[in-house]
Amino acid sequence: MTENPLIQQAADALRALALNEDAKERFCKDPLLQPFMHRVSRRYVAGHTVDDALRRVAEMTARGHKASAEYMGESCHDEAFANAETEVFLQLVQGLAAGGHDCSVSFDLSHIGAVVDPELGYRNARRIATAAAQAGREIMISMENHERTDLIYGLYRRLHEEAGLHNVGITIPARRHRSVQDLAMLLQLPGRIRLVKGAFHEDETVSWPRTSPGLASAYREHAATLLRSGHLCSIATHDRSIQRDLTALIRSEGIAPGRYEFESLDGLGTQQIDELHAQGFATREYTVFGAEHFLYVLNRIAEEPVRVYQALLDVLDSKP
Repeated sequence: MTENPLIQQAADALRALALNEDAKERFCKDPLLQPFMHRVSRRYVAGHTVDDALRRVAEMTARGHKASAEYMGESCHDEAFANAETEVFLQLVQGLAAGGHDCSVSFDLSHIGAVVDPELGYRNARRIATAAAQAGREIMISMENHERTDLIYGLYRRLHEEAGLHNVGITIPARRHRSVQDLAMLLQLPGRIRLVKGAFHEDETVSWPRTSPGLASAYREHAATLLRSGHLCSIATHDRSIQRDLTALIRSEGIAPGRYEFESLDGLGTQQIDELHAQGFATREYTVFGAEHFLYVLNRIAEEPVRVYQALLDVLDSKP
């Protein structure tokens, strides 16, 4: 079925708005708009603090899933602030270890200084990864806009080859045309590879359109490559058709468990991930926390048109 062009235009507009720094500043800090942003975001965000994240992680693990927690933020342009934000990630690592939670830690490299200075981003990522390794935890580097792809993959490689931190994983978006070559490179490193569709607003010369058959095909091909390789991987999608195809592939080819998992995002419903867990597949839920969730929440709403109506209902909800 062909996607309604108005729906696609609305989704693209939301993704473009998510990248607008002025709009982000206004929605996240304006005292008049903050309450409305909070009402919309609480569906997708665990809260603002490490303790909020730890409570949500405990709920996920109690349902039998592993978890991943991310302190939200990106495009930090101040070294002192990047260092301070790194301390929050270290607190999160300590909290997860103290609580015994089976949870990885996710972050954007630009959040911890990589766009201020790649060396700053590398040092702070190494600090987080080292603390996580000592606590027996995995970290996952998130993907950002396509202009930062080489920077992200370059720092990821350094963390493995220079620092020997093999508890570091990486995210790859199936949407990007270059991901065919990038995946082959990433498979040479031992870190977990998280395969996502990719939510950023990007030109078609860079990425498949979000609703295109080309993206669905690319995702299936990359996922099959990962599953057959035996490499550590996370299959991160809410697409039921793709999930059915990949579980059928796993069963038909007798792909051994232990190296792959299915991952879902907090706030988008638990039925799919609970069903996969009940079928015996390893599963993980991904939650986020912090005040800098503007981009994340708008991208979640843009993925499904019905979430715009849900957001309106959430805005009208007077509950604190």
